[in-house]
Amino acid sequence: MNTTDTVLNISCYKFVPLPDAAALRDVLHERAVAAQLKGTILLAEEGINFFLAGTAEAVRGFVAQLRADARFADLEPKESWSATVPFRKMLVKVKREIIRMDHPTIRPAAGRAPAVDPATLRRWLDQGHDDEGREVVTLDTRNAFEVDEGTFDNAIDWRIDKFTEFPPALRAHKNELRDKTVVSFCTGGIRCEKAAILIREEGLPHVYQLEGGILKYFELTDGAHYHGGCFVFDERRVLDTGLATDTPTAIDESAIK
Repeated sequence: MNTTDTVLNISCYKFVPLPDAAALRDVLHERAVAAQLKGTILLAEEGINFFLAGTAEAVRGFVAQLRADARFADLEPKESWSATVPFRKMLVKVKREIIRMDHPTIRPAAGRAPAVDPATLRRWLDQGHDDEGREVVTLDTRNAFEVDEGTFDNAIDWRIDKFTEFPPALRAHKNELRDKTVVSFCTGGIRCEKAAILIREEGLPHVYQLEGGILKYFELTDGAHYHGGCFVFDERRVLDTGLATDTPTAIDESAIK
């Protein structure tokens, strides 16, 4: 963190039943505005997904209030710092899914796929196989324009333009993944969590999601085996492996999907 970077940025999600999502929208919007935060909070019956920026005290105070609700008690936001607030406004939206897949049988709140932590994935990539000797492949579940900013070395990239294209892409390519250990990954974990569940439902047993996604990998490792940066849906645009950026670029935060 540079001494000029005084703005705390967080991203976090959780799949948890929220039948009161519509009521929560107004409550959370009021809290966030009162704390002078900017960013986006997405709510759906399947859970919450948010990206917020402000002073450290305000951001962490907002998270503490969220954790007072037992459904959010274990939230663990990913943190990074910037010199300016990379959002223009505070948006709280209720959507059908917090990340749209159009595959209603995939309900992460009912049970996650196994996860691999960043340190273990780095070790597997160092040695070229998992702890059982099986070949490890990384599967990028992000949109093609995000992948173009950076990804793991030799990652599988099906050139999808939106996440709803992932299920048919998987069915077209799943035979290529048989007999391999597949680690699905994305920016912060939300897409690769749904993806890993779907892959296992399609009959591939050796599947993991990267815990915390690329951002957590950057935070907890030296970024080895990853080239380029990580696209983020705010004005910073791309973060390097040190979770910093030198070239902020305006982007409409309504593009988060």
